[in-house]
Amino acid sequence: MGFKMGIVGLPNVGKSTLFNALTKTAAAQAANFPFCTIEPNVGEVGVPDARLDRLAAIAGSKQIIPTRMTFVDIAGLVKGASKGEGLGNQFLANIRETDAIAHVLRCFQDGDVTHVEGRVDPVADAETIDTELMLADLESIEKRRAGLVRKIKGNDKDAAQQDRLLALAQAAIEDGKPARTVKIDEDDAKAWRMLQLLTTKPVLYVCNVGEDEAADGNALSDKVAEMAAAQGNSHVVISAQIEEEISKLDPDEAKMFLDEMGLKEAGLDRLIRAGYELLHLETYFTVGPKEARAWTIKSGTSAPKAAGVIHGDFEKGFIRAETIAYDDFVTLGGEGPAKEAGKMRSEGKAYTVKDGDVLHFLFNT
Repeated sequence: MGFKMGIVGLPNVGKSTLFNALTKTAAAQAANFPFCTIEPNVGEVGVPDARLDRLAAIAGSKQIIPTRMTFVDIAGLVKGASKGEGLGNQFLANIRETDAIAHVLRCFQDGDVTHVEGRVDPVADAETIDTELMLADLESIEKRRAGLVRKIKGNDKDAAQQDRLLALAQAAIEDGKPARTVKIDEDDAKAWRMLQLLTTKPVLYVCNVGEDEAADGNALSDKVAEMAAAQGNSHVVISAQIEEEISKLDPDEAKMFLDEMGLKEAGLDRLIRAGYELLHLETYFTVGPKEARAWTIKSGTSAPKAAGVIHGDFEKGFIRAETIAYDDFVTLGGEGPAKEAGKMRSEGKAYTVKDGDVLHFLFNT
């Protein structure tokens, strides 16, 4: 599995430019006017991981298959979106389908690029979007709770649980806090996720700065960093313009360009890594002469569940997982040497897969 990240923000903050760069397509029209994105654009990219290339080189793999990440470019929201202003609720619905929100904030000054509010204040922009999402959630909660009354009177336990959780979310939102601030017991975790509230989505603030500020940010991105830290959220500093230029270059040219800009890596790499951390994701590998492949799992995933990411039959008929740590595979020079050195382990159903594990699953058909 990969994960789906919705790119949101006010109009003209650089969402579509960033989307175009990250997916290396021109599928999203980037233009200097509000609502240039009429339908949510969806793009998939391979997740860059130097470990995969190294494993493939050692194993002589003919094909390299990275795990995938999906970006959804969602049209610009404006104040009043929860009540249908701008392009309204259809875009709020698109956010529900994502795993996380990349909230792009304008942290650059440019008189040639208009701002829908007539000023550049990324913290205020963030508050505008957060408010609209909370208002949309509040309206949804009130309607859903009203619809549960009859079932609760009929002693429907699921309905009672839903109403209790919705009440917790409602109380938080009425207190000016997003639903993700509510602490949920493990027994309620699945039902809580099924509510699909907009403000339960993890948020990654993307500070879009000018080209000269991509390495260290600026005063505006510093304010976003303070806000994110206070909320317990994450942030990254990216120049969408730089990412757009990099997307047009071959790998060697891109590296030279990054060096000239004083950047160690492309914004895509930072964004994906921050997204992985935000969603507590990890990567394991399957390696052989035919292909070297990366697979994404949630942190804490058991070996059978990890096998199920490849195919459901692998999980159902799971016997054991032959496991080599990435460092051992690379240091010793492959599966054979690692096995001879006693570094290949046979792990059962209780094993929790670690980030970087090289796995081979044995299963009954």
